[in-house]
Amino acid sequence: MTSLPFDVEIALRYVRGGGHRSRDKFISFISGLSMAGIGLGVAALIVVLSVMNGFQKEVRDRMLSVIAHIEVIAPPEGFEDADALRGQIQQANPQVLGVAPFVSGESMLAHGDLLRPAIVRGIDPLLEPTVSDFTQVVAGNLESLSAGEFRVVLGYELAKHIGVSVGDRITLIAPSGQMTPAGVIPRLRAFEITALVSTGHYEYDSGLVLMNIEDAARFYRTLGPSGLRIKLNDMNAAPSVARALEQQLPPNVWVRDWSVQNRTWFAAVQTEKRMMFIILTLIIAVAAFNLVSMLVMTVKDKRGEIAILRTLGASPFAIQRIFMLQGALVGWIGTFLGVTAGWLLAINLDVIVPAIESALGVEFLPKSIYFISQLPSDPRVGDVITIVSVALVLSVLSTIYPSWRASRAEPAEALRYE
Repeated sequence: MTSLPFDVEIALRYVRGGGHRSRDKFISFISGLSMAGIGLGVAALIVVLSVMNGFQKEVRDRMLSVIAHIEVIAPPEGFEDADALRGQIQQANPQVLGVAPFVSGESMLAHGDLLRPAIVRGIDPLLEPTVSDFTQVVAGNLESLSAGEFRVVLGYELAKHIGVSVGDRITLIAPSGQMTPAGVIPRLRAFEITALVSTGHYEYDSGLVLMNIEDAARFYRTLGPSGLRIKLNDMNAAPSVARALEQQLPPNVWVRDWSVQNRTWFAAVQTEKRMMFIILTLIIAVAAFNLVSMLVMTVKDKRGEIAILRTLGASPFAIQRIFMLQGALVGWIGTFLGVTAGWLLAINLDVIVPAIESALGVEFLPKSIYFISQLPSDPRVGDVITIVSVALVLSVLSTIYPSWRASRAEPAEALRYE
């Protein structure tokens, strides 16, 4: 003797395909297809969104190895006392891990007959490691950037494009010329290459030039540092810390965080992620349509049983509950299977993808083309909750019409053909 309500017991029997007729087996087969479709859609959504999260995190981390979490930009007349301001920022905010001054500018880089634009950053070699992470030094070392020696460190891709290496000399052309009796002539300066770095981000590797901050100030004829670069213990707190710094610093100082510097890129990634979510949700929607078809066939096949239940005193709402429970159970089981499979795939992509590449003899992300040569994955609980919610809502909504039609069946009309 079961303690379950009769509508729940009947719904469970229909989900299991409790009949022995070929039609019962066919309905059970369609039910399994609907379950598998929902599970496939849920698993695909979890894996795709995890990979997109992984790419976003990987690119963001590599980007933040070059750019600062927060930049404090000096006014045109420069800081009154950059060292004092640096100490004030470190003491006022416990989340600040490091503060380093910098001088920035743009120049043309010349070597032989080649000319390329370059982003020049003057750094303090002792303080710069506290705010950035140039871990992939291809050749040479960053400690060689001594003041007055006019040495530079180039991005690896930039050096490869112009065909130079450590020990070679390049010429930088300043954007502002020099007045002479013969007119305005470009200001040139030769620099020795002492190191090559690779950040893993093509935009910076193909145009970055580092030099000592004093050499950069002399080359660009600035009144001091262009600003201060700040690193935090939590990069996600950068917007709030930046707003707090704006209140503490003089009004002519401009503060910006990393999300503002790359607003367009992050907005594009979020839009792409949102569109992929909508497109892949259609897989779940198609499975929900299969669920409607399965329930319609079940209702037509069970007209006699529905009529008997109505004759025994079952209310129309009880009949509707049976088929709503049947469809919801199929959707919930499919969703659970999809979440399990999708999460296991997402957290094991670093093992599964290399195994597939080895078995097929292919390379999905060739190192010669992509800087990210492994498929990254970052599954998030928030995404899974959203996916599960959408799948469950679609599953329940798809049961409303077939179950309503079942509750409207007339017992006498149904029994006439039994």
